[in-house]
This record gives sequence, C-alpha cells and structure tokens, in this order.
Amino acid sequence: MTPRLTVVGAGPGDADLITLKAIKAIKSADVILFDALVNEELLQYASRKAEKIFVGKRKGCYAYQQSQINDLIVERALRCGHVVRLKGGDPFIFGRGAEELEYAKDYAIEVAVVPGISSAAAVPAYQGIPLTKRNASESFWVITGTTKSHKISRDIALAAKSTATVVILMGMSKLSEIVQIFENEGKSETAVAVIQNGTRINEKVGVGTINTIEEIVEKKELSNPAIIIIGEVVNQRVDLTDIYTKADLALLNSRKEIA
Repeated sequence: MTPRLTVVGAGPGDADLITLKAIKAIKSADVILFDALVNEELLQYASRKAEKIFVGKRKGCYAYQQSQINDLIVERALRCGHVVRLKGGDPFIFGRGAEELEYAKDYAIEVAVVPGISSAAAVPAYQGIPLTKRNASESFWVITGTTKSHKISRDIALAAKSTATVVILMGMSKLSEIVQIFENEGKSETAVAVIQNGTRINEKVGVGTINTIEEIVEKKELSNPAIIIIGEVVNQRVDLTDIYTKADLALLNSRKEIA
C-alpha cells in the first residue's frame, strides 16, 4: 500500500462534464473527500468499499476547516492508501488544490492532479455566452469576488478599466460594490449575466446591464453558488435551447434502454 493523494477536478456541476481520467481516479480511491459543489452522482463511480467523507461548506458552515482537511488527507493516506480529493470545477482555479498537494508532499505522500472543467468557462458556455468573440472581446479575466480577508478583490477595479470580458466567481455578496466599480468607469450600460447552479438541472439565469442587474437578481431570487459575467459577449449569446433539448432527450432515452 502506497500512500497517495490525487486532487481531482469534478467539473462545474453537470455530472457528465467529468474527464475519463477523473473517473479512473475515483474508481481506484480508498477514500474520497468531496466538496459541496461536487455533484454527488459522481460518487457512484467509487468502489463500495471506499470511504466517502463530505468536507465542504454550505451557507457559511464548514464541515471541516482547511487545516483539518489537510490533516485528514494525510491521516487517511497513511492509513488507507489512495485518497481522492474531489473538488468542484478545476482544483487549481480558486480551489486550494495546490495547498493540499504541498501539504501531503511534506509527509512523503505521492501526489497527482487531474484537471477539471472550470465553471468560469463552462457555465457561460452552457448559456451560449462566448467569453471571447471577434469584434466583441479579445480576452477575459477570471477573478474571485471575495478575498481571504472577505473584502472585494482589487483586480475587479483593474478589470473594469479594460475591454475584456470579466468573469467573477464568489462575488454575489459583493454585487453592489461590483456594480459601483463599473458605474464609476462609465459602464452602466454594459451587459451582465448572473448564472446560479450553472450546468445543473436547477440552473437559474438573470441577464441585464450594470444598472439593472441588482434589481433582476432580486426579482429572480438569484444567490450563491453563482458566477457573474460582465461584457459585450453577453449580448452575443447564442440560443442553444434546441440543441440541449435534443441532447437531454437522447440521454434520457439511452438511460431508459440501459434500465
């Protein structure tokens, strides 16, 4: 038995948006530590003998603090073997995956990472919003809305000065401040989309402009987990309804055939 840790990106929420390499890691796990944003359907790939431990955060309540998760990784790896740390999206994009790998390495535990599809790219795509498009946006920023000190990121003010698409994760509690920053740059009419539970069945979307988005969010009762997309590309949204309807029906029929 070799103690090892694999930090795995579980994707943005849709259980089908998981890589083959991630599934192989889950299947080989002796212990799985999973977060709140992970679709629990993915746990069906695990061995029946695998221990599954929820270590996420819901509505500000932590099942474990980060230091406790680090210790749990080491303890289970040394005692059980292969630990899979299953994290929403991509573990290296605001996921603290690198910290956990470094901590495990200090205890001579073998480490590996399996990248995941980030919500920063996948959630807008599922709504037909291209982060870049010719004549609309040449680049994009991905920024955390709330820093470790619970303050708004300074990078948002820098991004607001650019012509780039701005994607803000963990920013709903700072929405009023974000709106003010963009208004100060004369961008009150800039398009905005707020997408809650992106790529999941219970996905909710609000689309407006900087000067209307707060009202829309309140009206549609949008809240975390959600991402905010700001930029002209929101107006370039492609209607994917027919494509997804056909894909969902095909998937449903295939599952019925298997059953």
